[in-house]
Amino acid sequence: MADLTMRHAAPSDAPALMDLRIEAEQWLAAAGIDQWRSPGFRDRALAKWQQDIAAGRTWVTADDSGEILGTVTLARPDTDFWTEADQPESAVYVAKLITARKTKTAGFELGSRLLDWAGSVARERSLPWVRLDCWRDNIRLQDYYLRRGFRHVRTEAPAHRLSGWLAQRPASLVTRPGRQLASARGERGKELPQAQVKSEVASGTPG
Repeated sequence: MADLTMRHAAPSDAPALMDLRIEAEQWLAAAGIDQWRSPGFRDRALAKWQQDIAAGRTWVTADDSGEILGTVTLARPDTDFWTEADQPESAVYVAKLITARKTKTAGFELGSRLLDWAGSVARERSLPWVRLDCWRDNIRLQDYYLRRGFRHVRTEAPAHRLSGWLAQRPASLVTRPGRQLASARGERGKELPQAQVKSEVASGTPG
């Protein structure tokens, strides 16, 4: 398999992204983690993905045959969690990071490499942080991020959200040097204008 690159997701990728999500749901359930299985979650996830794809926020990496092996969305700051005191415009926000759970991806360390790639986007934008949130009761996932250099910032628990475990790591951190994913030729991480970011934070638009 040739080394992998990142490209913007296209609308035609949405079914493959949902296949990745369903595979992840099944893996989580087998591990005893009740996440993403509430009624309506898939429909909402697909609608949000379609919005993020149209906005150029969702990225994918694929193998030589074109099969999507991993995805990540560079989201807007979620105002249910990140406040003005956090300087929300100072980070790239990782969301919907999913990798294929297949033998063919073993040894590729895709999750770590996607996080390193997000850091490279932050550095291109001169932003100091990579941030994320995950479900408050998914201790296994929280440990995964902690082992990859993230620091727990705090936990928020709004009644209408199941996520809220907040973490960040410096954009300068690279955990898999020499194995970094590159963006496909002519593609770079889109950067929201600072005025737009601040407007979204002020209006409470969720990431």
